[in-house]
Amino acid sequence: MADDAFPFRTVPQSTTRSDMTLPRHDWTLDEVEALFARPFMELVFEAATVHRARFDPSEVQKSQLLSIKTGGCAENCGYCSQSASFDTGLKAEKLMDATAVIAEAMAAKAGGASRFCMGAAWRELKDRDTPKLASMIAGVKALGLETCATLGMLTADQARQLKDAGLDYYNHNLDTGPEYYTQVVTTRTYQDRLDTLQHVRDAGMSTCCGGIVGMGESRRDRASLLHALATLPEHPDSLPVNALVPVTGTPLGERVLKTGEIDPIEFVRTVAVARLVCPGAMVRLSAGRETMSPEMQALCFLAGANSIFVGGRLLTTPNPEQDEDARLFALLDLKPMPVEGTIA
Repeated sequence: MADDAFPFRTVPQSTTRSDMTLPRHDWTLDEVEALFARPFMELVFEAATVHRARFDPSEVQKSQLLSIKTGGCAENCGYCSQSASFDTGLKAEKLMDATAVIAEAMAAKAGGASRFCMGAAWRELKDRDTPKLASMIAGVKALGLETCATLGMLTADQARQLKDAGLDYYNHNLDTGPEYYTQVVTTRTYQDRLDTLQHVRDAGMSTCCGGIVGMGESRRDRASLLHALATLPEHPDSLPVNALVPVTGTPLGERVLKTGEIDPIEFVRTVAVARLVCPGAMVRLSAGRETMSPEMQALCFLAGANSIFVGGRLLTTPNPEQDEDARLFALLDLKPMPVEGTIA
């Protein structure tokens, strides 16, 4: 069949389909939005083709996320149960001890996780907490796990200290496109987020950066988020795609409870476009899996998702239990991705 039977009209005519696996940093917003508008079957086919050129489609990375400091955050992110601005019934807690965190990481590894992520409900990291965090990170790293943390905004010096402690990835999501951003949060600017990502890259850590869909944004806003990620100086090494889990008491949660969650096919489109514009990223199927059918998750994996969070909880929201994910993997003939540098 002729190569032009499946035209990819949003790239230059001289670009071949094999070139689609190479990262581009010159995407325009109109190009990204045009990807969303492609016929669904063609979009997923192209995303699956790019995915298979980069990754083993039968492998999915298992990560586990632990809230090491819950509640009381000074940010007013309209989706978050941990914001001190909203009454969600969640009580603020102190930072966990390193020994307890390391014990949780050991259990995560025993359950098949290859990456352990630590999240703290802070606006920014305080220097006084850095030594305790360094101890946690070093202890988790010693277990042979990839390490990831999300601690709010960082200074350049803090990023270097976390890197020296053994932190592999730092998560700092853009949340949404810049045009919709002020509908989500007003206590931190878009540039604040970009500055932290730059500090992380400068320190030599890998970036974990994505966003949340289903917050009442338009399709163009979703395209704008992915455009922002695809035009960063370096594409995110890990790109979480979260479906909003509506929490009672949060402005965006209350809104979604009234208007309904994102359409499943539109969510799959978002995953597929993420794979096309950031071909080398680990596209992480993150929050919202608790209410996703096996069929929807299968389409997400086909469209290029190759990482999930396991364990029954994502910070403060529900997540499928280990046995449920084991059944899903068996049903779809998937296998856990081994830790880099180990033999499966």
